[in-house]
Amino acid sequence: MSGAKIFFCWAAVAILSCLFVQFAGAQITDPSEVTALKTIRNSLIDPFNKLKNWDSGDPCTSNWTGIICYNSTLSDGYLHIQELQLLKRNLSGNLSPELGRLSYMKILDFMWNNISGSIPKEIGNITSLELMLLNGNRLSGPLPEELGYFPNLNRIQIDQNQISGPIPKSFAYLNKTQHFHMNNNSISGQIPRELSRLPELLHFLLDNNNLTGHLPSEFSRLPKLLILQVDNNNFSGSTIPPSYGSMTQLLKLSLRNCNLQGAVPDLSQIHQLGYLDLSGNRLTGSIPSNRLSNNITTIDLSNNSLNGSIPSNFSGLPNLQRLSLENNNLSGPVPSTVWENVTLTGNKSLTLDFQNNGLSNIANALNPPANVTLLLAGNPVCANASQLNIVEFCQPQNVQAPGSLTNSKTSCNPCSTDSDFEINPSSPYPCFCAAPLKVGYRLKSPGLSDFRPYVYDFEEYLTSGLRLSLSQLYIASFLWEEGPRLRMYLKLFPNNTNLFTASEVRRIRSMFTGWEIPDSDIFGPYELLNFTLGSYESVISNPSKSNLSTGAMVGIVLGAIAGAATLSAVITMLILRRHSKYRLVPKKRSLSKIPVKIDGVKDFTFEEMALATNNFSDSTQVGQGGYGKVYRGVLADGTVVAIKRAQQGSLQGSKEFFTEIELLSRLHHRNLVSLIGYCDEEDEQMLVYEFMANGTLRDHLSGSEGVRISWIVCSLFV
Repeated sequence: MSGAKIFFCWAAVAILSCLFVQFAGAQITDPSEVTALKTIRNSLIDPFNKLKNWDSGDPCTSNWTGIICYNSTLSDGYLHIQELQLLKRNLSGNLSPELGRLSYMKILDFMWNNISGSIPKEIGNITSLELMLLNGNRLSGPLPEELGYFPNLNRIQIDQNQISGPIPKSFAYLNKTQHFHMNNNSISGQIPRELSRLPELLHFLLDNNNLTGHLPSEFSRLPKLLILQVDNNNFSGSTIPPSYGSMTQLLKLSLRNCNLQGAVPDLSQIHQLGYLDLSGNRLTGSIPSNRLSNNITTIDLSNNSLNGSIPSNFSGLPNLQRLSLENNNLSGPVPSTVWENVTLTGNKSLTLDFQNNGLSNIANALNPPANVTLLLAGNPVCANASQLNIVEFCQPQNVQAPGSLTNSKTSCNPCSTDSDFEINPSSPYPCFCAAPLKVGYRLKSPGLSDFRPYVYDFEEYLTSGLRLSLSQLYIASFLWEEGPRLRMYLKLFPNNTNLFTASEVRRIRSMFTGWEIPDSDIFGPYELLNFTLGSYESVISNPSKSNLSTGAMVGIVLGAIAGAATLSAVITMLILRRHSKYRLVPKKRSLSKIPVKIDGVKDFTFEEMALATNNFSDSTQVGQGGYGKVYRGVLADGTVVAIKRAQQGSLQGSKEFFTEIELLSRLHHRNLVSLIGYCDEEDEQMLVYEFMANGTLRDHLSGSEGVRISWIVCSLFV
């Protein structure tokens, strides 16, 4: 073959390498996942055209809305979908079974849309899934058994839908799941006792459903359970298991309006208990006299049939905010010591609701501090309110949770409206204007009744979790909602600059959407209601973080170049082989007539190759091509290798063979197997590679148009 022909062939390969790189850049997401995404979109109704860019380009390189990909290709050479983030996009329609084909996905987020229909069982195929976030839709039908076999699931949020039917017993296999949020649905049947086997369960929220049967006493075995909240179900005839008193790690127990009967269990051994609500049941007997945890903020035993007197153990609880005992059959004196040893400074307050009982006298004069609200209306003692000087405590009242903040206002000139600038009230610099990120945020199961004393603690908690400074957070408002849940409107400002960087916006958003902010004992689990970008919409091109890092793109390009170089080497080898029949190759060649020393490439003997392959046994053969056969071998040091053995008609001259070895030794890429060594003796030529167990090179190159065109063009120049 002439030098001109070789030159033209290599030039053609170089051109095709560029084409191959362009092809890789345009189509690098797994084609099956691209097809699945298009089917998923077709099952959705998108009235505001939020997913319009799903019609063109590649999901990972064209920044499809809500699509976040892995930063590098996997062993199959493709990028894969890591997150599907479609929070509050005004979407309706149905969830497509094709979601199950996104088999590498970690986060599935359709929160706060209007999606209806059932949850496809195919979602259970996504074994990599860590967060399943479907709350705030109109999903209906039963929960598929297949959702119980996620080996990596951390959080399942299907609350605020219309899910019906029982809880699958397969949920007992969710061994890594910490958060079960299934409240506000129509789930029926009993709580499976099998769920008591869950080793990592922290939060179990099943309030506002149609559950029946008994509360599982086995739940006391859950080693890490912090919140048990099953309010507003119908456990008629069931009692509160006494074993719940041994759940020493529990932070919140809320069993409101569950039609429970029997006695109030002794919960004094739960040393971290901060919130107790057993109201609206049919509990009888007296209130246990043992002292509850010093962490307790809320005790609600109202609307039961409890009798006896109010025990003295409610006195001196340092963090108590509300003690609700109204609408029971309690008798005896009005306790006058509950507020003793409680520090009630600043915004701290204490509400004692004893209305509508049988309290008949006062042991000592009632002189509570100004920030203590004492309610006695509906008790016999109020018949003599004037004589006892307790008229102010005998006025009927409905207790509302305190819910406003007093923020100081300063006189400042308006900020520029060009970039949605606002004055940061928390900034140490007066009248400092910046563009905030606006976050709708809700505490789903807080362990407190009055937020005001905890504002600073919350600010420290959230900014620490987000790795921001205190001056960057401003709580614009908060509102107590039914649950009780605490809804907030937050503004996050840049740190003493006018604008966040795009990378910082992505980081903060990822912290919220990935639930990377650590949980708090007092504030409990949170939910993201919305994340408004405002001025930053154009900065980061879409609300999802950049899909592909520079390193990933470089890797793709290098992979394409390395692939093209490999093809070039193979083509050259074939060209030389084609013309070798015109040369006279000696029947016997001495060992390595042209000696070479290449770093990292070993010269093996024929005997070593024979031993590694059991004398080239058919049982070790793993492939065959025009060049020869490929064997799986095990070297003396235990290394598993692939040995490509040339057949007699394919032998090259030593010079050409070592040229090929030198070229192959220079190719290094994560998607290419490495050359380990060679053998050139006994009329044998062999190449020794690291062993790749996931198929042949042909398997991985099949279907690549760039490869086929390269072979065609080069053949034209030969």
